[in-house]
Amino acid sequence: MAAPTDSAGISSRPAVRAGTVPWVAMYHSVGDCSDDPYRITVTPERLEQQLAWLHRRGLRGVPLRELFSARARGEGRGLVALTFDDGYADFLTHALPVLRRWNCGATLFVLPGRFGGVNSWDPLGPRKALLTAEGVRHAAAAGVEIGSHGLTHVDLTRVDDITLGAEAAHSRELLEELTGAPVDGFCYPYGTVDRRVVSAVRDAGYAYACAIDPGPLSGRHALPRLHVGQNDTSWRLHLKYRLHRLRRRPVGGV
Repeated sequence: MAAPTDSAGISSRPAVRAGTVPWVAMYHSVGDCSDDPYRITVTPERLEQQLAWLHRRGLRGVPLRELFSARARGEGRGLVALTFDDGYADFLTHALPVLRRWNCGATLFVLPGRFGGVNSWDPLGPRKALLTAEGVRHAAAAGVEIGSHGLTHVDLTRVDDITLGAEAAHSRELLEELTGAPVDGFCYPYGTVDRRVVSAVRDAGYAYACAIDPGPLSGRHALPRLHVGQNDTSWRLHLKYRLHRLRRRPVGGV
């Protein structure tokens, strides 16, 4: 019997094999993408289309914590992780309503050293507002998993050990105090990692950490992720999904 297909002719049956590296989508800002030199923004309409694509495939977006818990029980089939970096204020106004409409969850990586600020680490702009501490509490109360993106968004491979410790451990302490809940996840700014940084994040007590393409360091504390942007239509998502499954080798503990 042939697998069911969606309106684009793409199979709608979940294709998740136990033991494979989880499919983790990496988002940033959701809003106006007319001025977007770093390609970090998707419109709410595009996010809606992308979550609809997941739904047609029999997939559902969840926080990483939920994905790992389900996989540990052997129940992770049909789940993919959705992550949002930097903690932009538009997460509450534009992303969260779309996620709710599609019964999806997400992990939001925030910067407790920059609450209420802007993305000043992006020299080309445009300037985007970041969540305040109250905004992060609001997201947590709505069921969003809150993770750390470090304190200030610096390349951790280029800082000294004292700064590295603060960016990893102190950011976790601040977020746990703010939300009143455990902070299990870390996300490396710029996706850059080396063995020293991975060790520091693991030693800080995080259960997992996200990178982008960490190569031989891939593992639970250096998870590969897939960038999802405004140009990712159904066909592009299908290709990315297939290529991820073909290129990523199973990783122990994941």
